[in-house]
Amino acid sequence: LAGAAILGVGIWVTVDSNSLLSLANKVVSLPEDIFQLNYVGYVLIGVGAVLLIIGFLGCCGAVKESRCMLLTFFSLVLIIFIIEVAGGVVLFVFNNEVDQIFDTIEDEVRANIQKDYGNENEMTKVWNTTMEQFQCCGYKNYTDFYGSPFNNAGDRYPSQCCSGTGPCTSNAAEKADIKGCFVRLLELLEENSVIIAGVAIGIAALEIAAMVVSMVLYCNAGKKG
Repeated sequence: LAGAAILGVGIWVTVDSNSLLSLANKVVSLPEDIFQLNYVGYVLIGVGAVLLIIGFLGCCGAVKESRCMLLTFFSLVLIIFIIEVAGGVVLFVFNNEVDQIFDTIEDEVRANIQKDYGNENEMTKVWNTTMEQFQCCGYKNYTDFYGSPFNNAGDRYPSQCCSGTGPCTSNAAEKADIKGCFVRLLELLEENSVIIAGVAIGIAALEIAAMVVSMVLYCNAGKKG
């Protein structure tokens, strides 16, 4: 069921050119090797199809007591489990490199804001919506908007960068000290780190349980043979 749901979402994202994916891809001009947003739909289709196949092998193998299906199911789940563990280890070990990547992104995001914010309507709307929803200002702070078409029209900054109803100038933005959207994202991740860790542990436990059950069924099917 999870595989079918993810597969459906992937097909919808791929087919619907006006989906949220197409809007998010226009927020900033990021390097393709960092965020392949254009291929999210294809990734979801691939993940959904794999989960669908694994689920079919597990269910059908258990019902029909097929040793081949059960062994294939066990092998696929084991491979996924190993990949997840390896990915977690790599992320932990190369934590400093991840910070450097985000520092590089910061420079590109600021350059994009200073080039198009206030000039390119769709990009400006996406930034405004993001800042309103997360109550943040720019990527790191209000200075990201310095030199943008919006700012060059006068000493103006987005209203989200100020706390008040008056005009948002550099002095007002500095006084308000609204946090950047990247900082807010890190805070949200830290606030929900326990939930994220719990979900990860739960998924790992389910995978281990699935492997144990499939091996037990595999052994029992062999004995009955």
